[in-house]
Amino acid sequence: MSDTLEAVRETLPMPLVQLSMQQAINRALGEILDADDRALVFGEDVGVLGGVFRVTDGLQARFGAHRVFDTPLAESGILGTAIGLAMAGFHPIPEVQFDGFAYPAVNQIITQLARMNYRSRGTLPMPVTLRVPSFGGIRAPEHHGESLESLFAHVPGLKVVSPSSPQQAYHLLKHAASMPDPVIFMEPKARYWNKAGVNLADNVVGAGSASLEGSVVVRPGKHATLIAWGAMVSRCLQVAELAAEDGIELEVLDLRWLKPIDEAALAASVSRTRRAIVVHEGPHTAGLGAEVAALVSQSCFDVLRAPVERVTGFDVPYPSGDLEDEYIPNIDRILFGVQRVLEYRRG
Repeated sequence: MSDTLEAVRETLPMPLVQLSMQQAINRALGEILDADDRALVFGEDVGVLGGVFRVTDGLQARFGAHRVFDTPLAESGILGTAIGLAMAGFHPIPEVQFDGFAYPAVNQIITQLARMNYRSRGTLPMPVTLRVPSFGGIRAPEHHGESLESLFAHVPGLKVVSPSSPQQAYHLLKHAASMPDPVIFMEPKARYWNKAGVNLADNVVGAGSASLEGSVVVRPGKHATLIAWGAMVSRCLQVAELAAEDGIELEVLDLRWLKPIDEAALAASVSRTRRAIVVHEGPHTAGLGAEVAALVSQSCFDVLRAPVERVTGFDVPYPSGDLEDEYIPNIDRILFGVQRVLEYRRG
């Protein structure tokens, strides 16, 4: 009888657990450490303090200071340590405390982390998952808010992913940590405290997606596609809600993986709506939106009814504090982008 009840229980959907993104990442890290004795979490203040955003809270007490430990304030050293540990057979999960602090580690990331597997002809894989609290929206001082995805995505050998919700953060982090490749995991700081239901089942990957690879449509539509990642997905969903009041149905595509980009999903979505707006926080010139726009134009040239629009940050250093709201794409700027593609007329 008990076997029958257990079989029935396994077929029932797992109830959603209300978690913030910070809690979802913490839970994922705990499960990764629990399942893999070679996994190590380290960075500035991640141990005793539990991280400045408390993402690693309680992990050192649970797993010990030999597996969750603090490092000196030396980002290049953090990445160098991660590379050496990976070469020795460990699965490092280092944290760069803020995105702007990643610049001192760029040399290690580009010249060593991204190339080691290639350089060694596959004998030294780099299963390193680098967690980077990313983007703006928390009114932090200079160097505490950046949008570095185009820098990382440009580097051969790296994979880059940015979750937009607690559900995506939980599952994508576990997936990234299972890869034999170096993955830059860009966590949108502005979304750390937003709670949502998370299905913890291993076979659940997120609404609208059959895989943890590639992009996912988080809102279907027919008049235009909003393409975004990280915190901008939530903002685009707000825009779609407002546009719906005027009868405009906007599709929202969460790009998720910024390297490699899911070209098939881009083409499928824009082929349906025939118009596209890319939204991101990084600067306009040579931002990742330019690559997305090129891929859309290449795949959908025959069906596009307007040029691909980009709504982005400006070509200035990422501002701090009070100027963030002027820099980060807001609802009005995105709506104006939508208006431009909807009203575009050839000739």
